[in-house]
Amino acid sequence: MNRLPGLDVLRATAIVWVMIFHSFVVDGWGHFGGIERNGWMGVDLFFVLSGFLIGSQVLRPLAEGGVFRFGDFYLRRAFRILPAYLVVVAAYFIWPSIREVDQIQPLWQFLTFTVNLLIEARYHLAFSHVWSLCVEEHFYLLFPLLAWWLVRRPSVRRFAVVCSVVVLGGMLVRGGIWVWGMEPIESVDQNSYNKMFLEGVYYPTWSRLDGLLMGVMLATARIYRPVLWSRWGRHANGFLLAGVAVVGGSIWLFRDRTGFIPTVLGYPLLSFGMGLLVFAGAQASGVLARLRVPGAGWLAAVSYSMYLSHKAVFHMTESVTGAWLDGHGVLTFAGYALAVLVVGAVLYYGVERPFLALRERVLRQAPAKAQATGVIAGAGTEAA
Repeated sequence: MNRLPGLDVLRATAIVWVMIFHSFVVDGWGHFGGIERNGWMGVDLFFVLSGFLIGSQVLRPLAEGGVFRFGDFYLRRAFRILPAYLVVVAAYFIWPSIREVDQIQPLWQFLTFTVNLLIEARYHLAFSHVWSLCVEEHFYLLFPLLAWWLVRRPSVRRFAVVCSVVVLGGMLVRGGIWVWGMEPIESVDQNSYNKMFLEGVYYPTWSRLDGLLMGVMLATARIYRPVLWSRWGRHANGFLLAGVAVVGGSIWLFRDRTGFIPTVLGYPLLSFGMGLLVFAGAQASGVLARLRVPGAGWLAAVSYSMYLSHKAVFHMTESVTGAWLDGHGVLTFAGYALAVLVVGAVLYYGVERPFLALRERVLRQAPAKAQATGVIAGAGTEAA
């Protein structure tokens, strides 16, 4: 897929917003009129972007009647995700001093991407932000199989039923956990309440599929309804304003982040708003595509490495600088931001880029070997 500048702007916004939210690790250096309290929503923007890009990558060859090569897809994902991730995991376990908190889940949970399903959220929160990567890994594993099954007998009705089941199922699960698990302890033990919220509502994959589904729905419209996609794309700026309004409404709804109504309805609403933003960003005619934010493309490229490493970098920066960097406003922000950018760049150029280059060499060699043995090789597309 050709690069879409509007999506780069959104990805860069998401990573900055998330890092400002996680500045609580160092007692908060990012205070911007309260928007830092909602920085966790940047992850939901990442989910929609991922659903759109990966959904397009999977659905395009299927829609064109070609052969979808599952092996190539999983190989691409492995080369894209695992190298930088395993480096950071190794650092967390080899040098415990870099952990933002002392306790961490067992190594095997990080290696199997089950941290978000098994985490002990009161004490073992080191590298806990990997929960979102676990959700995405489960999506990468299951979505191609589901898409292949649906495309065998294409049906708008079946697609609508599957989407409804995902959304309504998530609402029922979150609502049930809140009613039977969280409400009885709300007024008794705030720590237990927060623990139940994280473990039961916020982290598990089955509770957080709304954003990925929204991205897949956008990808489906783009590929299977190109005329409609193009027609609506002429109003990209209107969709952008609508997205800002819906996300703003979600922020208002999530004032009580762990309340019953936002727990049940907030995530689909937020994902819908983020989906409107992603739709607007994917249109060449929209203001997001024409907006040239210096450094946005680079931030989008290194966002994965920055996301993996930023909490550890916050902690190490605080340990090294002590109180010298605290309480200085813009200087504090600049110091921590520079540290995150440097480490993210080292991880990106030193690990991500070489393995992405290796991936392309491996995938270029595979068709030649298959043809040499009389096997017809299919072509794939790359989105990320």
